[in-house]
Amino acid sequence: MSTSTTTPPEPPATQTAASTATGETNATQATTKTAPGATGPTTTSNGTSGTPYKWRWIVLATVLIAEIMDLVDATIVNIAAPSIRAELGGSESAMQWMLAGYTLAFAIGLISFGRLGDLVGRRRLFLIGAVGFTVASAVCGFATSPELLIGSRVAQGLLGAVMIPQGFAILKAVFPAEEIGKAFAMFGPVMGLSAVAGPIIAGVLIDANWFDAGWRMIFFINVPIGIAALVGALRFMPEVKTPGASRLDTAGVVLVSLASGLLIYPLVQGRELGWPAWSILMMVGSVGVFALFGWRERRSGNPVIDPSLFRSRGYVAGLAVITTFFLAMSGFMLVFNLFTQLGLHYSPLKAGLAMVPFSLGIAIGAPLSGGLLAPKFGRKALQLGVAVMTVAMGGVWLTLHTYGDATTIWNLVPATLATGIGAGLVFAPLFDIILASIDDRAAGSASGVLTAMQQFGGAIGVAVIGTIFFQLLPAHAFLGATKTAVLVAIGMFLVSLAVTWLLPKRAREGTPAH
Repeated sequence: MSTSTTTPPEPPATQTAASTATGETNATQATTKTAPGATGPTTTSNGTSGTPYKWRWIVLATVLIAEIMDLVDATIVNIAAPSIRAELGGSESAMQWMLAGYTLAFAIGLISFGRLGDLVGRRRLFLIGAVGFTVASAVCGFATSPELLIGSRVAQGLLGAVMIPQGFAILKAVFPAEEIGKAFAMFGPVMGLSAVAGPIIAGVLIDANWFDAGWRMIFFINVPIGIAALVGALRFMPEVKTPGASRLDTAGVVLVSLASGLLIYPLVQGRELGWPAWSILMMVGSVGVFALFGWRERRSGNPVIDPSLFRSRGYVAGLAVITTFFLAMSGFMLVFNLFTQLGLHYSPLKAGLAMVPFSLGIAIGAPLSGGLLAPKFGRKALQLGVAVMTVAMGGVWLTLHTYGDATTIWNLVPATLATGIGAGLVFAPLFDIILASIDDRAAGSASGVLTAMQQFGGAIGVAVIGTIFFQLLPAHAFLGATKTAVLVAIGMFLVSLAVTWLLPKRAREGTPAH
């Protein structure tokens, strides 16, 4: 599980995560133009007078379609990776890149494309992103080599980052204040359903082998869905721009992208090449480039990330919590899916079904935390979630230790269900508690950085825990390598739990949990 856990948009009490790391979309200043073929006056989400936009609910459906494409594609390759490698070949690191390439590109793209939408128009970028994502999906389906598939996955991630924040910002512009909460409330069930359905869809499509396409159908299925999103956007989505929006700091974007690449590339490739000196130098060099990026941000008139965010201890701690938490979870999910198929010899469908208890656990834990525990206990609800997930991961290790290579789906159900419940308890209040230390002016930028760090942490998790797993395979076989990877994930969850004590004690009043 990776970007299927992406936090849904902020409700009106704070700015939406769609504003991204690059700055807030000011709904009170956004200029909304009627889309071609769409008629009627519009209003912005701040509740200005006038008739609400006529097609706003169809716009919502269009944005939800785009969100489903992104969420499902972020995780669906987890199940398909062994089948892809069996047909296309490639190294073990290629399987890591199929996942890390997408999430890393998405994270980096979020840093820049939110503000770019303010400059050139949200609808225009949504259309570019939707067209590009659909084409990239088709190219993934037709890929004849691991390299082409990985390149297409990177393109998917970048174009998903072009598309997703624009839709969120447009929703804030077309819905009146009294309806925006209802609109954003739709994201929770859709994201939960995507989390449950993603692994199952992958397993069903691969096992069904429609048109003799096998794993390729997980990408081809995006083509009709993408066309539906395009039709909805062309016919019903209005253009939204922000007058006076600041320019994008291109140098800052280049620096943060370079630093990320210098870190992730050697983490994935170094093991396979025997950890040559250049791989170590690249990782060390990434620290210097990140530092240069920070220096640039403090002096830039249009910083990619608002430097004031890093003066808040609670917010910096929140970045650490998100990075370590999603590092552990994403890395574990990669290893778990590889183990069930390659180690336990489950079919893709059976491997997908093995993920269902985890997804159902999220569906149980998230509303329990968001509706009951977080409003009453604040940070303690989040800490309970991390603790439950840590203990449940210990249950996964104990299950594997007890049953070994004879482990069945039913043996795994108690531990994976509990793991999902813990994850759900964390997901619901996580963003709102972290953002409690940030004022409303910077909330949009802050929320976007958190979303980007969530994706970045997932990419590092796939690189680090995946590398440890593959490093141990020759000597310890699948069972031993998986058990060690689980222990590494438990260690990262413990780090995450320790850092939560630096977070604000509760979300701000009037800000419901996600």
